[in-house]
Amino acid sequence: MLVEEIMKEKVITLSPEETIEKALKLLHEHHIRHIPIINEENEVIGIVSDRDVRDASPSIFDKETHHEELKNPIRSVMTSPVTTVHPLDFVEEVASIFYEQEIACVPVTRDEKLVGIITEKDMLYTLIQLTGTHVQSSQIEVKVINKPGILPQVTQVFGKRKVNISSVLIYPYKPDPKYKIIVVRIQTMNPLPTIEDLKSEGYEVLWPQMPGIPS
Repeated sequence: MLVEEIMKEKVITLSPEETIEKALKLLHEHHIRHIPIINEENEVIGIVSDRDVRDASPSIFDKETHHEELKNPIRSVMTSPVTTVHPLDFVEEVASIFYEQEIACVPVTRDEKLVGIITEKDMLYTLIQLTGTHVQSSQIEVKVINKPGILPQVTQVFGKRKVNISSVLIYPYKPDPKYKIIVVRIQTMNPLPTIEDLKSEGYEVLWPQMPGIPS
C-alpha cells in the first residue's frame, strides 16, 4: 500500500510568522494535533504539535501573565528540520519511521512541495485494514517450518473449504527460528472445519485451541 492511498490531501498549514495564538486556534477548530509550517514556495520548513503550542502558552493559573507569549511567532516553537515522506513510499516503511523516530505525524512532499499529511491515527486505521479485523472474520494461527514454498502449501488447505481469506500475516516463532507462524483471517464465524483440515494435513494450529481437539 502506498502513502498516496492513505494520506490526507487537505492540510492545515501556517507560515512561520503567524502567531502561537493562531496555531492554538486552528488546532482547536479543526481537532488536529499537528500543523506543518511552510514558506511561500509551499515547502515544509517546520512543524508544530499541540504539545509545542501548549508548552508555549501561559498557564491559566498565572494571573500576572499578560499572555504576551501567544503573540510570539510560531517559528519560535516549531520543530525543524522535518522528516517527510513521498506519496509513492510504502506505508510499511513509513510505519518504521514513526517507530524509530518516535513521531506521530509526517508531512508528504513531492518535488519538495507539501501535498499531504499522515498521522498515527491514519497508520493505525491502515493496520486494521491490512490485518482484516475491520470485517467479520475468524483468525487461525498455524505453526510451520520456516522453508521456501510453505505459504502456498498452507493456503491450499484453506481453498478446500472455499472460504474467503481477509488477510495473511507471517510472524517469527520466537522460541525456535526454524519455525514461523502464519496468521490467516477467514470470512467465516465457524473455523472448525478448516482447523480440522489443517490438522489432518499435519499442521500445528496454535490458535484457536478448540475444546476437546488436540493441537
